[in-house]
Amino acid sequence: MKYLVIIICLLISYLYGSIPFALVIGKVFYNTDVRQYGSHNLGGTNAGRVLGKKAGMTVILLDATKCIITILLTGWIAKVSGISANIIYPCALFCMIGHCYPIFANFQGGKAVSSAIAYTLMTNIYGFIIAVVVFLITLKTTKYVSLSSILGATAVLIASPFIGYSTTGIITNICVVALIVYRHRANIIRIKEGTENKVKWF
Repeated sequence: MKYLVIIICLLISYLYGSIPFALVIGKVFYNTDVRQYGSHNLGGTNAGRVLGKKAGMTVILLDATKCIITILLTGWIAKVSGISANIIYPCALFCMIGHCYPIFANFQGGKAVSSAIAYTLMTNIYGFIIAVVVFLITLKTTKYVSLSSILGATAVLIASPFIGYSTTGIITNICVVALIVYRHRANIIRIKEGTENKVKWF
């Protein structure tokens, strides 16, 4: 029975993460498919680039709620069903995977940055502070959202053993960094070549 609950939690997390808020907002309010413009990415940065600052910030906030709601819901399910509270970690990861590879948008989604930052907020306040500070400092100095995202996630991973993450949490953080780096692989190449776009709407 517990294994069935775990599978259901993971499935719910993936499906909720799969909701393409950038696509919904673009089509409903702007009659625009953001996948056809900019980086063709279903994330807040591209939504802001294509639709403007207001739309971009809205998408970022909505994408952030993915991990927040996922962790709250699966944490509650774990409590009432008697399974380990550590289920929130793989569920948060599945939520981010859903965001990156959404079943509702042909498996072409965002890069899980907003969701990852929200994940740290829900699991470790020190990790959240580290992620936000490193992200903002890097963004301020380089204007590269991609580099800021990678360094912010990496900083949390490095600090994980010292700020109270459990073994499950540390393993999840490793997976989160790997996912973010993989999703930004093209950006990394462009940074090396000096052709990466700098964000202007933040």
